[in-house]
Amino acid sequence: MIKADLHVHTCYSIDCLTPLEQIVARCLELGINCIAVADHNTIAGALKLREIAPFKVIIAEEILTHVGEIMGLFLNEAVPRGLSPQETISRIRSQGGLVAIPHPFGRPLPWNNNTLTSTDVLSQVDIIETFNSRTPFSNSIARAWELAKEQRKVASAGSDAHTLGEIGRAYVEMPEFDGPDDFLNSLAQGKIFGQKSSYLAHFASTWAKIRKHIPGDSLRILP
Repeated sequence: MIKADLHVHTCYSIDCLTPLEQIVARCLELGINCIAVADHNTIAGALKLREIAPFKVIIAEEILTHVGEIMGLFLNEAVPRGLSPQETISRIRSQGGLVAIPHPFGRPLPWNNNTLTSTDVLSQVDIIETFNSRTPFSNSIARAWELAKEQRKVASAGSDAHTLGEIGRAYVEMPEFDGPDDFLNSLAQGKIFGQKSSYLAHFASTWAKIRKHIPGDSLRILP
């Protein structure tokens, strides 16, 4: 069995400052031996982290569509932001990736609309993230579980870590896997564990955005 945190951000996300080497060290400390690196609108950090990590790294991306975020997993190339949900899903599928809806009820307006949880979109989805540690309200987590059951989708969990201390706050204990199809089968057999992160974690993301927009700051240009 492996312990998989299936939603982690790195310094390659606009709202995260966590260096790749520190993520690896923290995972080893916690016994997390599989992560999905899902930076915002890029897979560059995931590719680099896979090169240095002594454990499984799933190349993922949290892609901003014009109605909210969709996650692609097992990607070979980045999917551009700003497309429709249908086009985003098509581009994930075209490279053999899996499609997930992260935190379906866990974000404030305008992203909490019904488009990404509509039957039309969910019919093309593989996974629903039912536990996201950054989701502030328990009823939102409960609604995500209900949605996964109603739609017969595989449930996932991730810390949505943007800081080092958040890593591993949600994870799935699941069998080993090899490739996307085997991953889905293993995830369906997994057991989800999770704790909510402090809402203060969101302030760290805001600070990261500010740092990266300061002229002359060394963090303005990503590694």
